[in-house]
Amino acid sequence: MTDDVVGCLACDLTSGRRPVPGGVLLEVGGWRVEHCVGPLGVGTLIVKPVRHVRHVAELSDGESAALGPLLRRVAAAVTEVVRPEQVYVCLWSHDGGTPGHLHFVVQPVTRADLDRFGVFGPRLQLAMFDAKVTPDETAVAEVSGRVRPVLQRADQPG
Repeated sequence: MTDDVVGCLACDLTSGRRPVPGGVLLEVGGWRVEHCVGPLGVGTLIVKPVRHVRHVAELSDGESAALGPLLRRVAAAVTEVVRPEQVYVCLWSHDGGTPGHLHFVVQPVTRADLDRFGVFGPRLQLAMFDAKVTPDETAVAEVSGRVRPVLQRADQPG
């Protein structure tokens, strides 16, 4: 395992080889929070290890200890800013059918999302990917600007 893999989207974003839409929102405990670059909607955040990790079993003790509180903190910030009906939190780690840089998707799901696609859960995420609509950069920057201070507040859980 290496700390940085050229060509890995997560590593390329962390290293600055690719721009991070909305900028880095938080980095703490070996984890980094960014806005999602895919079609899962405005306000969908990614929580990923800073180093290239492909399996949960490869996390260090420190990364493991930080993960639960950080996921709660990110979900709380998304809830406060976006006001969704639900926040999905799920692990993704495949790239082209092989294990890739693991990351947790923290996705606000609004009533408008459910009504537009007519499905929920994994089917909603699949429908959003099939629709191939990536969020507008201006909207990503705006929501990132609102989420960042909430994530960085001292009173935020985790």
